[in-house]
Amino acid sequence: MNHAPDENSLKHEVSHFYNQIGWQMQDDGFYQNARYEDLRSVSREYIHRCHMRVNRYLKPRGEFLLDAGSGPVQYPEYLTYSKNYHYRVCLDISIKALEEARHRLEDKGLYVVADVANLPFKSDSIDGLVSLHTLHHIPPEQHLQAYEGFVRVLKPGTNGVVINAWTSPELMKRWSWAVRLMDRVNGLVRKFGGRKEVEMKPLGEKKSERPQPTGTYTQHITPAWLKGQLDGKINYEIFVWRSVSVRFLRAVIQPWLGGRLWLRILYHNEERNPRYFGENGQYPLIVIHK
Repeated sequence: MNHAPDENSLKHEVSHFYNQIGWQMQDDGFYQNARYEDLRSVSREYIHRCHMRVNRYLKPRGEFLLDAGSGPVQYPEYLTYSKNYHYRVCLDISIKALEEARHRLEDKGLYVVADVANLPFKSDSIDGLVSLHTLHHIPPEQHLQAYEGFVRVLKPGTNGVVINAWTSPELMKRWSWAVRLMDRVNGLVRKFGGRKEVEMKPLGEKKSERPQPTGTYTQHITPAWLKGQLDGKINYEIFVWRSVSVRFLRAVIQPWLGGRLWLRILYHNEERNPRYFGENGQYPLIVIHK
């Protein structure tokens, strides 16, 4: 019989992965963990615009922006969130991540080794907060504790932004046929058309040259589960960050099928219906109000 790993072993696993693997810089200038993103040029504009959505929900300036589970602040768009703050407070359980963040932020950063579910800060001390793809690394029973901690440290009248992922979101289930179809089409195109799939690895590296990491513990949730946890306890709203998964992007969005245009249409629809796509798409943007 399989037993769920306990809290301490989970946190040790996550810390070990990011110290040893996840935040290791690769030869092509990307962190290993960025292999979980679609870095192709056909998706770049869409990915950029989704990343920039975070800014519209944050206070534009202040003393401290807390980045709860900061990693190395790996994407250029992430730096814009704290551009007009005096300091970005990077909190992570990975020392390697914080060392990398220091290289990027220099004297604009403050660095804290701690757990996102147990914030070591005074109440009402933070002007803005982001937590990006982090809460799925902690057990679900600690999510409410993490959200309550975020609210506690925020100053009154400020917001926090949490990006996470849903389990089996409705739109990805509804569009799964397109992924299966394009998997077959892409295979035929590569076989008969001489096209090669873009792989997320340094140029010149052969597939067998090094083992592929298996990743670390993740536990996604559903909108209904989150509402059951937060309703009546936290003042929050759910909007869209990005409605499609990396799996969908890599399979369905192809430059030879007008991929950029399809993503512009998708982004336009997300902007028109941010709550619908937030609850039914892959990645919600959860705004916490204090």
